[in-house]
Amino acid sequence: MRPHPTQSRRASTARWAPPTLLLVLAVSGSRGATPTHAPVIAAPGVANPAHIAAGGLPPPGPVVRNPYRGDAAVARAGAKLFVSMHCSDCHADAAAGAVGPNLGDGRWRYGASDAAVFRSIYFGRPRGMPAFGGMLGAQGVWVLVTYLRSLPPPSDLPTERFTRH
Repeated sequence: MRPHPTQSRRASTARWAPPTLLLVLAVSGSRGATPTHAPVIAAPGVANPAHIAAGGLPPPGPVVRNPYRGDAAVARAGAKLFVSMHCSDCHADAAAGAVGPNLGDGRWRYGASDAAVFRSIYFGRPRGMPAFGGMLGAQGVWVLVTYLRSLPPPSDLPTERFTRH
């Protein structure tokens, strides 16, 4: 059985076609056919002003802002949530650091903006930070971020990571 002419053309096109063209061909099927499903295209990332943009043009993406920034009542609720979610098991009381890093010293491995801290809590991070977004949702994570932002910086910042012997 001979392949349909558009199939053989598509097969020869696939050898040189850029990935975008391959996506269009995969979605469109044969000539004249209406796609039955919309193409799956990844959503744009979140704008991150701390990153260096190639050519000075940052990729499109929404700017994420903490809706509770500076709200003392939300920060107090966040302190209770911090304890009830057992965050203090790794980050110690008042987020001073234990197995997990100090969260009140202003030094963040994955970025210090509210949006970066949100992503760390919501999606988790390698080497031990679980993703809490599924349990808390965005609102709960923002409450934790607000609490962490309310912590006063320590008076004496160590230059090295504290390790227990």
